[in-house]
Amino acid sequence: MLELTLNQVSKHFSAKKAVNGISIRLTSGVYGLLGANGAGKTTLLRMICGILNPTSGTIQMNNEEIGRMGERYRDLLGYLPQDFGYYPDFSAEEFLWYIGSLKGLTLAASKGKARELLGTVALDDVARKKIRTFSGGMKQRLGIAQALLNDPRLLVLDEPTAGLDPKERVRFRNLIADLGRDKIVILSTHIVSDVEYIADQILVMKKGSLLTAGTVDQLTATMKSFVWSCRIPVREAEEWNARYCVSNLRHEGDQVELRIVSAEKPIEQATSVVPTLEDFYLYHFQEEEDITAIEK
Repeated sequence: MLELTLNQVSKHFSAKKAVNGISIRLTSGVYGLLGANGAGKTTLLRMICGILNPTSGTIQMNNEEIGRMGERYRDLLGYLPQDFGYYPDFSAEEFLWYIGSLKGLTLAASKGKARELLGTVALDDVARKKIRTFSGGMKQRLGIAQALLNDPRLLVLDEPTAGLDPKERVRFRNLIADLGRDKIVILSTHIVSDVEYIADQILVMKKGSLLTAGTVDQLTATMKSFVWSCRIPVREAEEWNARYCVSNLRHEGDQVELRIVSAEKPIEQATSVVPTLEDFYLYHFQEEEDITAIEK
């Protein structure tokens, strides 16, 4: 069984603390790394992948520091970076053959695995087309395929659903849920629905630190009596939007039904409702500039 352990891992860039003292132990399963843009998620993942060295702290795989493992660690690793590079004049299958060679696969093994993965990500019908003709979503699916080429035991995905349409995202989530049975899968995102239904654990980062970690049920339980539903006149909607964190608004004639995330009951007639992971996110990140980036 694999065990990835981070012990007081920090990364500083001059005076900025991008990652600050994170300690956590990961075993097989899907981990959703959730946080606003700029929370330090990408920096943390780059350290886990060995691209960046921590300023302080250690990262170990089965009690051995990853920097000392060298090629043995890279053999275990599959990585999809946030900015995925590709060769536009390669076909999809040629690109996977090339990446396979970089990962130490024979050409025969690369061809077989490429054929399998192109089917998995629904690109088998365009396997011989140039990547420059692909849409953003197709390129992203190709990136997911290359991360899986060496059958990694540790799979690190940084904003993997960027550019995917809703149908593609459902396909992706089903794939990741299946992979998590015998791998460590770390999926970084600021899109709540990407991890809400497939992550065994949610790791919440805020301003470089690990704010909390737990299952969806554990995190939403902390929001009990923090989410409210109430109706107000339409003419008051703008004022309420400015005063409260409104997660949903629905018009009903001359009334508006609001879903409000607040530690205090906003109005006597408000009723407490069952919280969701999105409510949790809104509560903890409502001051972040990119709060509107939450998607369903």
